[in-house]
This record gives sequence, structure tokens and C-alpha cells, in this order.
Amino acid sequence: MKTLTVRLPEPLVADIEAESRGRRISKSDVVRERLERGPRKRRRNASLDAIADLIGSVEGLPSDLAARKKEYLGAGYGKKRSR
Repeated sequence: MKTLTVRLPEPLVADIEAESRGRRISKSDVVRERLERGPRKRRRNASLDAIADLIGSVEGLPSDLAARKKEYLGAGYGKKRSR
């Protein structure tokens, strides 16, 4: 087996270490298992996860709001304000 050195972000390292301790296997085994599983479906943005249950839940809005937001939200929408 070959050795490969990588640098990982601290949160990912902490997650791997916690799983390693919890399952009582080496960190290398955890990393190998994760790599063998292959690419997982990409995680959505955390802020999107926070509001995911609200998406599509507002009734009575125009169906073309995304395309015509300036007309619906008023003349000043999207313009720079003076400071």
C-alpha cells in the first residue's frame, strides 16, 4: 500500500477523528472508507439548508416574480443608494 500525505481543513479532521474514536478504527481506515465510497452528492449550502423548508411555501405570489422582480418590487429596487 502506498502512502499519500494531504492537508485537510480542521473541521474535516475533527470529524474524521471523532468517527475514528467512536468506531475504534484508525483515522486512515476512516479516510480509506470515505474515499472508496466515491463522491457523495454535494452538500447544499448551509444557509440554504436553514431555509429549505420555507422554499415554495409562500402562496399568492406571481408565478413570474423571479423574472420581473424590479417591476413588482418598485422603481428603486437594485439601484445604488448615495452614501
